[in-house]
Amino acid sequence: MTPRSPPIPGYLEHAYWWAYVHPRAVHAFEREWLVNAILFGNYGRLRDLALAELGETIGGKTLQIACVYGDLTPRLAPDARLDVVDVLPIQLRNLAAKLPPDDPRILLTHGDSSALACADAVYDRVLLFFLLHEQPARVRRNTLAEAMRVVKPGGKIVIVDYHRPARWHPLGPLVSVVFRKLEPYAIDLWRDDVVAFLPPGANPATLAKQTYFGGLYQKLVLIR
Repeated sequence: MTPRSPPIPGYLEHAYWWAYVHPRAVHAFEREWLVNAILFGNYGRLRDLALAELGETIGGKTLQIACVYGDLTPRLAPDARLDVVDVLPIQLRNLAAKLPPDDPRILLTHGDSSALACADAVYDRVLLFFLLHEQPARVRRNTLAEAMRVVKPGGKIVIVDYHRPARWHPLGPLVSVVFRKLEPYAIDLWRDDVVAFLPPGANPATLAKQTYFGGLYQKLVLIR
C-alpha cells in the first residue's frame, strides 16, 4: 500500500500562506536579495556557517528538513546522498527547479517533518535551516524528536534559526513587532532555548551553541 501524502498543516495555511503556500508567494520570495534583506544582510553568512558545519566534502547520507529560499541547497553539493523533505509540494517543485535535473544523489520527498517516513539512525547529518521558528511548539518538539531519531549515533544535527537578541540590539523592537504580526511561533525561540523542545530523555553526546548579529541568530550543533 502506498503511504498517503501528508496534507498541508493548518498552521501553515493560516500563518504562512503568504510566504510559502500560495504560488505568488513562491514567485515573490525566491529572490536571494529579498531573503538577504529579511535577514538584515545576514543570509550569506548564516548559509555559509551551516555549510561549513556540514563539511566541505559531504559524504554519507544527509537530510535537509524543509526547503529554503535562496541557494543553500544547491551549494550542498553532496558527494553521496542528499534527501530533502518538505510538507509543501509547491516548495519541492520550486527547489527542483534550482537543482541539476536527474541527479541520482538527490531525492526530494513530500513528507511531514514531525513524522518522517524513514527508519531510525539512517542519516549521518541533519540540517534544519530557519524551520523551527515557523512551527507551533508541539510540531517543533516532534520535528526535533524525529531529527534525533533518524540521525546515526555520533551523527550531527545542525540548526540555524532565530535567537533572543541582546537587550541593546537596535532591531529587537522591530523584529518583535514582525513576529507578532507575521511569525506567530517565532517568539518561542526568544522565550526558550531550542534544547527546551528536545524530547524527554534526549541527551546529545555534545551540544554547541553560537549566536550572531547581536544574538538575533543562532547556530546549534548537536552530536547524537
